[in-house]
Amino acid sequence: MSTGGVYRTYDRGETWDPANAGIQVVFAPDAFPEFGQCVHKIAAHPGAPNRIFAQNHGGVYRSDNGGDQWTSIADGLPSDFGFPIVVHPHKPDTVFAFPLVDGGERFPPGGKARVWRTDNAGESWMPSESGLPDHFYAAVLRDAMTADNADDMGLYVGARDGSVFLSTDDGANWRQIAAHLPDVLSVRAAVG
Repeated sequence: MSTGGVYRTYDRGETWDPANAGIQVVFAPDAFPEFGQCVHKIAAHPGAPNRIFAQNHGGVYRSDNGGDQWTSIADGLPSDFGFPIVVHPHKPDTVFAFPLVDGGERFPPGGKARVWRTDNAGESWMPSESGLPDHFYAAVLRDAMTADNADDMGLYVGARDGSVFLSTDDGANWRQIAAHLPDVLSVRAAVG
């Protein structure tokens, strides 16, 4: 939860415990508190449920043990701030993020829309830019990036400027599929 951290339950929601070991809070006196982290989004692949990815307010993390311990995977990204994080529906080590400049700016570094991808669970990252704008001053929020589960997975990104982009080749190339909508706060996709 945002400003609370990651919590987990083993008894179907009767009790909850913080699971934030290794997640840093750069604005707090205790850099690694038990709780108080600002989680923007967490994601996991159903085939690898103990591996969890988190995009925080100042951090991108991976846990390989269901949240017992988190490791930063932000090296290689232009910013460790952002809102969405999406795991590929067919490849549990492939993850997508949309970094933003933190603070008051809340747009991609340099104003260039880029979806960043890792194929090795965050060991390295590469930008995807083909078809995305180089003059882009809008945020992509936590629920505005998603993937469908088609054989040729569709990856969707919606922004606060009312634009929506689609990639059908694992994020390599993009095309705009909507413009001039109200702020896109959430995107959902399904295969019929």
